[in-house]
Amino acid sequence: MLAFFRVNALYQIFSLMILLVLIRIPVYLYGLPRLIPELQWMLIGEQINKGFVMYSDIWDNTAPLSGIVYAGIDRLFGRSQVAYQLFALFIAAFQTIYFNVMMNNREVFPKRNYVPGLFYVLFLNISFDCCTLSPVLMATTFILLAFGTLVKQMNRLQATDEVFEIGFFIGIATLFYPPAGVFILWGTASLLFFSGASIRQHSLSIFGFLFPLLLTSLFFYIDGTYDAFSRNFISSVFQIRQYNLNDFKTLLATLFLPFGVGIFGFLSLVNSTGFSNLQVRCQQIMMLWAIAGVLSVGLMPFLAPMQFIILVPCWSFFAVNFFTLYKKQWLAELIFLGLMGAILLIHYQAVYFSGFVTFAQLDSLKVKPKTEKFTQKKLLVLGNGLEEYLDNYAATPYLNWNLARYELENLDNYDNVISILRNFEKDSPEIIIDKANIAPKLFKRIPALARRYKEINKGIYEKTI
Repeated sequence: MLAFFRVNALYQIFSLMILLVLIRIPVYLYGLPRLIPELQWMLIGEQINKGFVMYSDIWDNTAPLSGIVYAGIDRLFGRSQVAYQLFALFIAAFQTIYFNVMMNNREVFPKRNYVPGLFYVLFLNISFDCCTLSPVLMATTFILLAFGTLVKQMNRLQATDEVFEIGFFIGIATLFYPPAGVFILWGTASLLFFSGASIRQHSLSIFGFLFPLLLTSLFFYIDGTYDAFSRNFISSVFQIRQYNLNDFKTLLATLFLPFGVGIFGFLSLVNSTGFSNLQVRCQQIMMLWAIAGVLSVGLMPFLAPMQFIILVPCWSFFAVNFFTLYKKQWLAELIFLGLMGAILLIHYQAVYFSGFVTFAQLDSLKVKPKTEKFTQKKLLVLGNGLEEYLDNYAATPYLNWNLARYELENLDNYDNVISILRNFEKDSPEIIIDKANIAPKLFKRIPALARRYKEINKGIYEKTI
């Protein structure tokens, strides 16, 4: 397969697209499990289309531009998992084509071919959760665009004012996926070490990064909801995460191969010669990309293979070098086929053999079967878990429990009590599902709510008036 994609012909673009579709068709036909983050994004899009404002009327830490995209999908298709998958497929195709064409046009590798796109397609399918439209997938598109502009600067004797685009693209990526903001360090370091950028041009790049962020902050300030924006989005990015041990086991099983190939690819370059100055600089820039990607792990809202899509470009870059520099090409072909088979096995087994094996199943992220059979009701869930919203609607701003507990667990604060009452009056839930045993104290603090709801089952309250 490597030999086939080493042929430098335009039709190889179509070959890459066919391969991408062929890899994903089996899981599309079987049906992908619904993920909790995916359901959360759908609820956000639904709430925005009802006229609620992000962060003040919807307490969640999803980035603004991602929220707009999810609202657009909800407006056109409703809660359609297929729509999420098709948009993700389109973005994956664009990234693959752009990555490969850019590598060829800029002569980043000694020979022009379509092997970079081959590895990009492969590493974009390390797990079934990479098939959905995640914020990190959308953000990676703009990091790639920043990389394209950066390589263009490396190919010139002196940097130009186009460095503004580098910061701007990273700023847009941050508004899709906040951990992508770490890549401004990558862009700045790359310009500092590998270009002739002046202090003015460095400032221009940083201004390009801050410009979309400041515009977004200004929007919420004018709207009068900046405090909510700061609390529910900006501050939440830096909160300490508590990850489940099973999340690390899943990541170790899923990411072992791409990380391993990437590391071997980097080591194969250590004693290699025959590269141009531009190619050496690109290798160093990709190493900085890998460091920035690892630094972003600490800002990830949850752990899942999809969150590491931002590392796919550097995995692909170093994998190409590893297999290109391999002396025995017939052995490189066998190793590649083994790598591809192993990655696809991990990808498919999590869908086709769910319940029979426990290997990289992402069980902590899957929407579990509901215990309560409410449908088409406006719900408020007090506690962790979103599965109750699967066939229902969200009510009140308290969608994200990690943010909602800021108010709901501090009922001795008078301001919190007033805020809760106002939120209930603005968008009253028909059903309250209390997993955190907060409702009794809530009703004691707000008797007006106690008169509206009655307990119909343990921890479940229904609106009566």
